[in-house]
Amino acid sequence: MAKQTIRSNSISRRRLLTTASAGVVLAASPFRINLLQAQEATIKVGFPVPLTGPYGAEAQDQVRAAEVAIAEFNEGGGLNGRKAELLVRDDKLNPGEAATRTLELIEKDKVNFIVGSLSAAVQLAVNNITKERQIIFNSISQSDIINEVSDFSKYTFHEALNPHLTAGAVGRYAFPKFGKKVAFLTADYAYGHEMVRGFQEAGKAFGVETLVDIRHPLGTADFSPLLPRIQALKPDILCIINFGRDQQIALKQATDFGLKKSMKIIAPILLYTARVAAGPQAFAEVIGGTSYYWGIEDKIPSAKAFNDRFRKMHAGKVPSDYGALGYGGVKTLLMGAKAAGSVEPDKVIVAVEALKFDYYKGPEYYRKCDHQAVQSVFIIESKATPQKGDADLYDVIATEEPNEKNLRTCEALGHKS
Repeated sequence: MAKQTIRSNSISRRRLLTTASAGVVLAASPFRINLLQAQEATIKVGFPVPLTGPYGAEAQDQVRAAEVAIAEFNEGGGLNGRKAELLVRDDKLNPGEAATRTLELIEKDKVNFIVGSLSAAVQLAVNNITKERQIIFNSISQSDIINEVSDFSKYTFHEALNPHLTAGAVGRYAFPKFGKKVAFLTADYAYGHEMVRGFQEAGKAFGVETLVDIRHPLGTADFSPLLPRIQALKPDILCIINFGRDQQIALKQATDFGLKKSMKIIAPILLYTARVAAGPQAFAEVIGGTSYYWGIEDKIPSAKAFNDRFRKMHAGKVPSDYGALGYGGVKTLLMGAKAAGSVEPDKVIVAVEALKFDYYKGPEYYRKCDHQAVQSVFIIESKATPQKGDADLYDVIATEEPNEKNLRTCEALGHKS
């Protein structure tokens, strides 16, 4: 029995050595390395946006465009074989709900990045969570505050335009052409307030006078009590500063009231989805700004490539303006991770800061001090009659090319030079 025991141990020891030797060879082989990397968890991108509520149409298009970025990344091999996935959550256009959903995405779902938001206030709530948890957040909603030193962190990126840039571009185009006396009809929250400030800053160079700034709550259904007051002031320009369904209703009622006969109506942002919903009459002759319009594909190859892929994945539709931001916000972080060879936040931050890219709208990069995307602003005018199908809604009448001089300075935002 003793000999049998010794023999049995000897066999086990030989088998163990043989297995260990094979394991060393396997572990050292490229096949083994690739296999381990392929088995790593997917790269998770949390995507909180307001799928329900007044901005639902815009948010749903952001999801569709983000799916294009995910598909392209995965088809391009991912990150050393690691694929990406999009985890969409409804933030209900509510800061508290957005904070809760973001916290769940980070702590429960273990996301690597957060991209999203469609409200200035909501994105700040998300940003508070992500910077505390040291997770990179790329905001796809307009905001000036998110770039300021009090809210910014190294984990914060801002793919969207900001109100200073957007309103400034539209103002620099409109004020010399249409006059100096300006009235504002403004949604009473951060987005509206910041847009007014942007127009007024741009207007200083042209001697613009603010006649009135009438503020209304989100979800206003009837603007008729406000319109006679505006008409009585006889402005040269009426700036309608709101979003989503509010924009549709305000422009329709202003048109029905006859304001277009005596003043030029402009908006900092003209929404593709709002124009589709409201029809041509409400938007006719209105001028505004946008970060993206699918019609630029005639001149910008990257826009054509993005549009074609979007059409292929989404039944022939074209992406909207805010939809394109969903694509850009996700794409830049994934490409930053690929450039870094890692999803470690510090490495990705350095890589994204170094990106000089043209993914969907022409040249773009992130300014290092505040991670604001330096990009073009397109000035558009609504068409009365589409000529290239139902999606042919706007003419691009001017382009303000990427220029840091059009942004608030790093020093003005509180960052050290």
